[in-house]
Amino acid sequence: MILSTLIFLPVLFAIVIALWPQKSTIRPIALGFSIAHFIFGLTLFREFDPNIADLQLVEKYMWMERFGIQYFLGIDGISFWLIQLTVFLAPLILLASWKSIDKNIRGFHICFFILQTAMLGTFLAFDAILFYVFWELSLIPMYFMIGIWGGARRIYATLKFFIFTMAGSLLMLVAIIYMMFLTQQAFGTMSSSLLDFYKLSIPFIGHEFFSMQTLLFFAFALAFAVKVPLFPLHTWLPDAHVEAPTPGSVVLAGVMLKMGTYCYLRWVLPLFPEATEYWAWIFIMLGVIGIIYGALVAMVQPDIKKLVAYSSVSHMGYIIVGIFVFNHLSLQGSLYQMLNHGISTGALFILIGMLYERTHSREIKHYGGLASALPIYTIFFFIVTFSSIAVPLTNGFVGEFLILLGTYKAIPMAAIFSVTGVVLGAAYMLWMCKRVFFGEKGPLVADAHHPLVDLNAREIVILVPFVIMIFIMGLFPNVFLKWSEASVDYLIKNKANYELTIKGAK
Repeated sequence: MILSTLIFLPVLFAIVIALWPQKSTIRPIALGFSIAHFIFGLTLFREFDPNIADLQLVEKYMWMERFGIQYFLGIDGISFWLIQLTVFLAPLILLASWKSIDKNIRGFHICFFILQTAMLGTFLAFDAILFYVFWELSLIPMYFMIGIWGGARRIYATLKFFIFTMAGSLLMLVAIIYMMFLTQQAFGTMSSSLLDFYKLSIPFIGHEFFSMQTLLFFAFALAFAVKVPLFPLHTWLPDAHVEAPTPGSVVLAGVMLKMGTYCYLRWVLPLFPEATEYWAWIFIMLGVIGIIYGALVAMVQPDIKKLVAYSSVSHMGYIIVGIFVFNHLSLQGSLYQMLNHGISTGALFILIGMLYERTHSREIKHYGGLASALPIYTIFFFIVTFSSIAVPLTNGFVGEFLILLGTYKAIPMAAIFSVTGVVLGAAYMLWMCKRVFFGEKGPLVADAHHPLVDLNAREIVILVPFVIMIFIMGLFPNVFLKWSEASVDYLIKNKANYELTIKGAK
């Protein structure tokens, strides 16, 4: 029951918060809950065996027998670190929301904990209907987080986010239902188990778009492309990031975008191997375009938060390229980059939120000379920036290096074009830092009537874990990579006939 407890503890927390009589103590209570949840998540290190590719800690119960729908949870090396990332970020996000969320505090924490359940369920569900329930559930609390606690254009951003993601999900639902009927034809009984889906032999005809495997491939792939988001389906993301409150931006960049990239590894590649191999060039091309486009657009942004939002489009492009190149180096690099992006971009959004709390502006032109006014803040910002632009010894370098190395071995030109994103990434981030932190003091920094105050103890406590992770992941990558190696190897070696086995099953 470890996985069920991990998923549904936040629901229990949300219920307690809803019934808690003292509004003034909701924040510390919620923070304590999230820390306890993180500590419970660490028990997976003891229970999980990284040396095997089997599905572990499985919980499997019939839910709707007539349709073969099960309550089916499991974990392997592909999902292991994404679970840890989700529970790691939670207490830091809540601590960062201490001042930025100043209305309907009870409602915010209820939404946050329900979102935790939805994200964890998405990573751990191995029944297609159960997965879809968690996948769609994640939209609802994020809808309210942006719509209630967001900025001036929050309604526009919320509707755009909801419409884009819901439209993609409906395609996937149709494909899931069709595959359930395929299991009935193949095995005599209907099933929505992902393990049964893996056993299906779905016809594929090259050069034929309307072959069944190709249609199902695109139904799933487009749904996940919206969530990533992959160019040119990315337009909802900058608006959502800019209008979302700081906690919403961190959850969105840190975990929710990874739901899309994770699902390519869990669903698309093993379910549709021939279609994936045949159509991979489209996703590699769009990934490379996204890398360069995101970086170029980020470079001209006047708003710091929007700049980082477009940098997410660029960084997620690397992950897509690594996934569809589909070799050991690129897949390990993509999984690692999912964690890196969650750490570095999550920290950047928190840092931008801290600055906004002091000045109520994100316009780059209003700053300048900030390093002299906020020296501690500047140190943290530059460390996280170095991670974002993949400076050696930081976590960002390891992920991008593995992706580029794997890509160069398979498609040299794709790697060469992707490298331009590294150069452009350094350009837009360092140019932004130059204008914000150095040179002549801008109006907000020079304002003697409202002097800026450097980071306090709470803010330093938030940022130190990010910095620790940046350097540990940069200096000791094998400590992390070994937990996913067996699962990645198994996926590559059995890509044409992928079937997961349950640990201990006869």
